[in-house]
Order: sequence, then structure tokens, then C-alpha cells
Amino acid sequence: MWRVPDDAPAPTTAAAARDRGAHLLASPWLLALAFVVVHARLVHEAITWQNTIYGDVTLYEWWARHGLTTGQWPVLDYDWVYPAGALAPVVTPALVTDDLLGYEILWTAAIVALNAVATVILVRSTPRGVLGAWWWLLFLLALGPIFLGRLDGVVAPMILVALVLARRHPRIAVAVATAGAWIKIAPGAVVVAIAATRRSLRDLLRAVVVPGAVVSAVVVGLALLGGAGTRALSVFGQQGSRTLQAESVLATWFSVARWWDPGIRIEYNDEIFTYEVQGDAARTVADTLDWLLVAAVAALALVTLWAARRHPEKAYELVLLSAAALLVALIVFNKVGSPQFVAWIGPTVAVALSAAPAGRSLRWWWPPALGMILVAYATYLVYPVAYGPFLGGETWIVVVEALRNLALVVLLAGATWRIVHLGAEPAARTRDGRPVHPRP
Repeated sequence: MWRVPDDAPAPTTAAAARDRGAHLLASPWLLALAFVVVHARLVHEAITWQNTIYGDVTLYEWWARHGLTTGQWPVLDYDWVYPAGALAPVVTPALVTDDLLGYEILWTAAIVALNAVATVILVRSTPRGVLGAWWWLLFLLALGPIFLGRLDGVVAPMILVALVLARRHPRIAVAVATAGAWIKIAPGAVVVAIAATRRSLRDLLRAVVVPGAVVSAVVVGLALLGGAGTRALSVFGQQGSRTLQAESVLATWFSVARWWDPGIRIEYNDEIFTYEVQGDAARTVADTLDWLLVAAVAALALVTLWAARRHPEKAYELVLLSAAALLVALIVFNKVGSPQFVAWIGPTVAVALSAAPAGRSLRWWWPPALGMILVAYATYLVYPVAYGPFLGGETWIVVVEALRNLALVVLLAGATWRIVHLGAEPAARTRDGRPVHPRP
């Protein structure tokens, strides 16, 4: 037997330090303090940037106040750029306060509260929730305050909660994600991912179609009762006339090409309050993306369906991968490239770090976890930090934006490859050679 020399250093010193560090990070009090500190900083930044962050909130307040004063409501009386369910978060603060500042305070408080609820659910309902929660706070800190001043700040926590619930309660997850999709479309990606991993038609009907239909019936039914008519679905026709938003992924070429082609113009669209690339080529790309986005979502759903049929025992892992791929695809193939869209993707990584199967599956998520932090910070640099220089074509920030968009493409390719890789693995079998079919 090997004998340790009497004068050898204690072999457990480093391990004990690591254990103490891990124990400290696992403290709910320290995590709660970090949550408060991170969100306090983000709120302070939002106030510092003011109109840059709260410009959309000013519109929300106007829509709500105009409706309460005149009885003329978005969706109910005129077409709107958001789904009908967005009326709920937009109107609620205006029911409590009569001025814009009060509305902004209540709006921000509601976003922080939603995120707090989502973080608590993440910590309490997943095996490594504390790890995922720390990453989530780091991601939000890197992204900056933009999500506080947009409806995306409402739906991002809903995406996170839906993905956590999809592990054991897919029906509730679909209900939450469908409600989120009626506020802003992105959470619908979670519904598609869950649907693609159902292992039978009965399971699909019970876990996806019924809860999704019930929530949709409530939202559309209320809109129809309010007199919306066909306007209840008007959001699906509101983006058709738009061209490429300046910071969208497929606008990258035009943004870079400004260095040698003075004919490429980025101009302000005062009807939808955003900067767009002008010209026939940009219009052609934008029109192509209208159908290419749908094709990409359908292709990812089919690939997920194939992989889930081969490996039903990996259904939840495929839900996370598919949701990640779909949400990134909604950015990559979108002619609208608003910076707050990046908030959609963070929940998939946070939940994966918290609940993905330990081993190779968990290790696979670490590179995209780092990549997402870098994408979030690059997004923050572009907007709000250097949006003016970006629009002016300054080299350094155009390069940052181009690298960020390239990273999003790489993340999409990586998630898609991982789905295909899982599907191509030999099917798992029991000891007697029968394929594994876990309970739905």
C-alpha cells in the first residue's frame, strides 16, 4: 500500500476550497442578492439610456391611454403589429397610474417580477437550477437593459417557464407558451418543439393541440367579443411591407458593403420607428425571408420529429435543442432584427444547463452557453451603446455586428447538427432487444 509522507500537504485543501465555493454559490440568499444587484444595475442603465430603452414603452402607454380615453383599442378597432394577447401587459399598468413615468415604473417592476418568478421556478424545478440561474443572470447582465423596455421582457420568462415545465408537465408548458405566443410570436417555437417530440397522435392531441386550442380560443374569443373581427389575426399581415431592418442577420452584407458602395442607404421608417436598408436588392432579400422563415421552421420541426421517433427516450433533450434551433432561426431568417430578440434564446441555455441529462449532453451545452454570453454582449454594444456609429457605418461596430450575426448562424447550425447527430445514433434498446418507449 502506498504511504503518504508525513510532511506532504493535505490533498483535500483545494477540494475543500472548491466545495466551499460551490456551497456558497448554491446559497439561495447569495443568488437572491445577485438577482437584486443585476436587476438594479439593469434598471439604472435603462434609466440612463431613457428613450433608447423606453421608446417602445412610450408607445405602449399611448396605446393604452388612448384606448382608455377614447374607447379605440388596438386589434379591437384597428390593426396592430402585436398579437391580441399583448393588450393584457400593455393595458395593465395604465389601469393603475395616470402618467407616463408611473407607467414606465410599473412596466419595469412587472418585468423584474416575472423574471423573479421564472428564476425561482428554474431553481426549484430542475436538478441544477442554481447553475442555470447564475448563467441566466450573467446572460441578462451581458445583454443589458433592452429587454426591460420591450414586450420581449414579458415573453422571455414565459419561454423559460414553459421549457422547465416541458420536462414533466408538457400540457401546462404548451398552455404557457401559447399564451406567450399571443403576446409575441416567439414562444410558439416551444409549442412546435414539444409537438415534434410527441410519440403518438393521441399524445399530440392531449399534450399540445388541446391546451393550445383552449388558450387560443380564450384569446381570440375575447378579441371577437370586443369587436375585433378579422383584426384578431391582423398581426400576421403587418410585416409584409417591411424591408430589411438595419441590424438583422441577412442585412449584414449590406451593412458591410457600405464601406465601398455609397449607394447602399439605411433610412428611418417613421411609420414603424425603425431603421431599414433601402433598395431593390434589400427588398428582394426581405421578400425571400417571408417564406424562407416558414420553410426553416418547418424543416427544423421535421428533423426534430425524425430524431424523436428514433429516440423517444431523449424527448426532453430534443425539446431543448429544437426550441433553441427554432428560436435562433426566428432571428436568423427574420427581416426584423431588433436587439431584444436575443432575449428569446437565453432561456433555452439556462434550462439546458439546469435540466439536460448529465454527461455528454450537458457538456455539449457549454460552448453555446459561452457563445450566447458573447452574442448578448455584442448586441449590447450595438444597441444601445453604439447604435449611432453603427448606422453611420463606423468600422469597429459594423465588425462587431457582423461577428454577432455570424455567431447566431453558427449557433443555429450547431443546434441543428446536434439534433441530427442524436437522431442518427443507434436506437436505445432494453436488455431483451426491444426498443425503449418511455411513458409519455
